[in-house]
Amino acid sequence: MSNKANTIARPRLRPEERRTTIVEAAGGLFGERGYDATTLDDVAAAAGVTKPILYRHFDSKRDLYLALLRRHRDDLPTFAGAIPASGSPEETIRAVLEVWLDYVESHLYAWRMLFRDRGGGPEIEAFRREVQDRARAVLAELLDQLTLGAVPRREREPLAELMRMGMASLVLWWAETPGVSRGAVLDAMTRAWLGLVGGTRSQS
Repeated sequence: MSNKANTIARPRLRPEERRTTIVEAAGGLFGERGYDATTLDDVAAAAGVTKPILYRHFDSKRDLYLALLRRHRDDLPTFAGAIPASGSPEETIRAVLEVWLDYVESHLYAWRMLFRDRGGGPEIEAFRREVQDRARAVLAELLDQLTLGAVPRREREPLAELMRMGMASLVLWWAETPGVSRGAVLDAMTRAWLGLVGGTRSQS
């Protein structure tokens, strides 16, 4: 078959599909190598596009990195929406954590970018803090909903920070530790959340 025939046979991606391909390729590289060690040439090669095509979607490496962090920040509130309308505390917590783990498995680079990478300079570091602040706020809201408001207001943010850092450390450790099953991680997190929720509800 001729080269021309091969070219014609390849499907042409729509602009939004091409952008998604670039973003996913960049996420994997940034998560693995960090900001400073990743080049736009690397991203273009991983996405299977030319550099001029990449520049049609993103003005710079900084723009692309921030787009990934921004997408993660905007995804965070969806986890609070995963709370089922009915069920026991354990069933409710487990359902939310299942959704969260699904997201983690397909977006692990976001946790690496937030907690492992220190490159990119002051602007990117400030945006990392903004994403972390948003995650803390979402967890505080989730705690309030799951405990039916039993957690004192002054304790919500510290508890949310404890859970945020603990869950981030756990999934990063999980990703780097062979032989640890998703079920074990889910059971451990459910136990921790259930202990917290059960304890606060019983005091109310």
